[in-house]
Amino acid sequence: MSQSVPIPHGLPTERDAGPFDPPRHITRLREARPVSPMVFPDGHEGWIVTGYDAVRRLMADTRFSSRQDIGILHVPYEIPGLPAITEPSPQPPGMFIAMDPPDHTRLRRMLTGAFTVKRMKQLEERVIDIAERQLDEMARLTPPVDLVKEFALPVPSLVICELLGVPYTDRENFQVNSAKFLNKELPFDEQIAAYTELSAYLAELVTRKRATPGEDILSDLARRADIGIEELTGIAFLLLLAGHETTANMLALGTFALLEHPEQLAELRADPDLLPGAVEELTRYLSIADILYRYATEDIELGGEKIGEGSTVLVSTLAANRDPRRFDNPDTLDIHRKARGHLSFGHGIHQCLGQQLARVEMRAGFEGLLRRFPTLELAVPAGEVKLKTNMQIYGVHELPVTWTESAR
Repeated sequence: MSQSVPIPHGLPTERDAGPFDPPRHITRLREARPVSPMVFPDGHEGWIVTGYDAVRRLMADTRFSSRQDIGILHVPYEIPGLPAITEPSPQPPGMFIAMDPPDHTRLRRMLTGAFTVKRMKQLEERVIDIAERQLDEMARLTPPVDLVKEFALPVPSLVICELLGVPYTDRENFQVNSAKFLNKELPFDEQIAAYTELSAYLAELVTRKRATPGEDILSDLARRADIGIEELTGIAFLLLLAGHETTANMLALGTFALLEHPEQLAELRADPDLLPGAVEELTRYLSIADILYRYATEDIELGGEKIGEGSTVLVSTLAANRDPRRFDNPDTLDIHRKARGHLSFGHGIHQCLGQQLARVEMRAGFEGLLRRFPTLELAVPAGEVKLKTNMQIYGVHELPVTWTESAR
């Protein structure tokens, strides 16, 4: 296959096209060679997959393993949600996103019933109540305020704490350590220290739940005889981390995107029935968890390329979700778009377990925020918003906002 752009040495991550768009090099790579060789910092050649069809096929093919303990030795890489590592290491117990069947199947099956569409529909009124209470608190403040601190982070944190049975009063522990754990610029030992501290806290929590279970997801798991404390701790870590970080970033970055598209924001305010579609479109457009890693367990043909057994393969969901072969005018935010089929929640056996919860939280969050604060606007120039270019999950560190009349 022809090649018209250089093979990347390391992953291009600089958002040089704007705060919501893929790096230009990633876009050029997708157009020229959707499945392309990539050279890692140590000189090892792996692959990067950027085209929608190729990414979707890869995610559905279990020959591309998610196990971090079978990666190639001495190749620096990062797994979203896990610290950067330089060689294969033992599988963290309970971390089913980094597992293959049958281990993945066994653990995920234990949780499927807790996150069904029906269960999330039943939870919707409670999520709305949590969002409204947080908006009440925000309305009492004198603007400008940081939307991340006052709304985007508290809402999903409150929801996941209630679901899992984690005391919200302990939020400083898990929010601070989660942020350190996901910070790509921190030294590896500081990432590990954050992981260790949060894991120790959760191990103590699930041990107490095993002795005295309550009415929550972790207690339901703790009642089972076929799962140990180490696996329980790993599951708790994964659910707590993913359950608040991802939606918090979507609420904040999504609000930023809407404020930068005032015509669509006005439409959304005028017609709340557009919200479900707008949530899908924002999820596609922003693709906050934009890099996944897989490892070829045998020689595999993908997109006209032969990926050799043992190869490390990077997957760009952001590039795939902006593929013009799948979405018309993909770099345009369009709340009227039928964006179902995007890959922001993954595809195949690792499709996001909590995607329905995330949708409920985003619908409740955006609807309440736009209704209660009809004159909401940025309190700083857009170029001064601090972007999470240093984090495994993209978003904004802060979003200063203001309004010019009392919130209702």
